[in-house]
Amino acid sequence: MERNYAIDFIKFFAILAVVVIHTFPSDNQLGYFILDNFARFAVPFFFAASGYLFGLKVINNPKSLAYFKKYTIKILKIYFTWLVFYMAYDVMKILIGNHHVKIELAKYIERLTPLNLFYYGQGTSGYQLWFVISLVWSTVILYFFYRMKKIKLLLVIGFCLNLLGLFGQSYSIFDPLPVSTTRAALYISLFYTTLGFWFAFAKPNIRSLNTKIYLFWFICFSALQFAEGYALEKTLEAKHGEYFLSTIFLTVFLFSFALSSPQLGKGSFITRIGGNALGIYAIHVFFIDLNDMMFKKLGLQQSSHHLILNILDAFLVFTLSYLTYEAWGRILRFIKHKKEA
Repeated sequence: MERNYAIDFIKFFAILAVVVIHTFPSDNQLGYFILDNFARFAVPFFFAASGYLFGLKVINNPKSLAYFKKYTIKILKIYFTWLVFYMAYDVMKILIGNHHVKIELAKYIERLTPLNLFYYGQGTSGYQLWFVISLVWSTVILYFFYRMKKIKLLLVIGFCLNLLGLFGQSYSIFDPLPVSTTRAALYISLFYTTLGFWFAFAKPNIRSLNTKIYLFWFICFSALQFAEGYALEKTLEAKHGEYFLSTIFLTVFLFSFALSSPQLGKGSFITRIGGNALGIYAIHVFFIDLNDMMFKKLGLQQSSHHLILNILDAFLVFTLSYLTYEAWGRILRFIKHKKEA
């Protein structure tokens, strides 16, 4: 099976986009709004890539059930490891920096409901972990439908739920969906993970078109996503949206671009970093918080719309996240090597 380097290559820009979303302000100034809106390609691409790579492993594999169990357990371990990390960090902050420790701890524990912890991925400062637990749920549903040979049906169901989820965000201005959040498996990850799986399952002839055509349409739908988001939020005064109708199409064309040029980024440092995207994703919010505390100590917290400070913040978060995760990986490999020696 030919390795697709382009997926990791694009993952680099996707994880950089996630860091930008979380470090740059997203409102008021047009430039920041454009940056935030364009960066929204990242999470759908991550889900699609996960579904595609999972599909390559299980489709026509007589040991698919064993791989499914192994893959699911691996993702769950990642989720609970980081969940415990952020819970410990949160409790430490409460113990060190609060005069009403018992009250704050009680409030914190109230947020740690089973629904928040096991479905929404909420309740701790590691708010980005919703992606990881959503990936678990969508993978479980996806494999169940795969074994029933109903992938096309799941794709349709996921598509409908994704459209429904729009009404829990900016489209709620028309008819609000009565849910606390649509940043969850059923509304986002199920469709995009299934979409990626479908690419592996149906094997469409992606390379029949020039790669530039896919890139062109990705850019066109990215522009359309901006127009859609701007019309909703800035003209109709809807609440801020994280994904849109046009997000579906730009994801399809971006992923098609990746599949049409599998050698893109082979041997590059960018591709290597992209391969560690999940680790960077998991730890970067911790460094965002540390940076915020540092800027506050320096009296710079009021400069949230200063471009140079935003760039510095994003650069520090991204670099520290990558170096820390890379160092941790080397330590684990060293320990493993010592045990095997």
